[in-house]
Amino acid sequence: MTTNGGLKVNNVTKAFGVHPVLAGVTLSLAPHEVVCVIGASGSGKSTLLKAINLLVPIDSGQIYLDGEEITAVNVNANRIRSQMGIVFQSFNLFPHLTVMANITLAPRKVLGLGRPEAEQRATALLERFGLLDKQADYPDRLSGGQQQRVAIVRSLAMQPNLMLLDEVTSALDPVLVGEVLEVLRELKEQGMTMLIATHEMGFARRTADRVAYLHGGAVWEEGTAEKILTDPQRPETREFLRRIVDSGRL
Repeated sequence: MTTNGGLKVNNVTKAFGVHPVLAGVTLSLAPHEVVCVIGASGSGKSTLLKAINLLVPIDSGQIYLDGEEITAVNVNANRIRSQMGIVFQSFNLFPHLTVMANITLAPRKVLGLGRPEAEQRATALLERFGLLDKQADYPDRLSGGQQQRVAIVRSLAMQPNLMLLDEVTSALDPVLVGEVLEVLRELKEQGMTMLIATHEMGFARRTADRVAYLHGGAVWEEGTAEKILTDPQRPETREFLRRIVDSGRL
């Protein structure tokens, strides 16, 4: 099977106790496509990304990566996770490890790379994203933007076919947001398949091939970024975007 990052989410549901969070989400990404998922807090964006990464078991439906049903019984979750990267709004770096050690840990432990090869891979990524001079620093010596860029580099060191990004700028000072979004724009230019949950509507408009609006745990409306963000058809989408405009984020 050719591995290229194509993703299909088919009628996925998930409830926590009696509270439904995903209510039949259907969504797909073609290889090299960037899809931004927008929606109010509590609409299911984070749970959807965690379900795709097999961090949250779904109640029903199917998720396919490159044609393989990754939610099937007895699928090796670690094997699947090694094919995709996930980055959260909290950086989740190991505070007791240097930047280099943070980045090389998974390639060595999961992929079985030797230290020289893992460090060579990490060095190339750090240089590419302007962080090479930080390789010996610990996370608490870095700005929030630098920590988030390191978190993205750590995922890229696994050479994933799909990147999942969950509000990766929401914990940052507005001044630092741009440097993280620039990394994502560069990844798009290089053909990375990405599913991005975001409140950065300007970024979504400039970068996304498609935008999907989640409401009540389901995809309420989707289409090109220009279509969804300037001419939404559903009243719920229009109301959500009106609130975004009022807050100055569009």
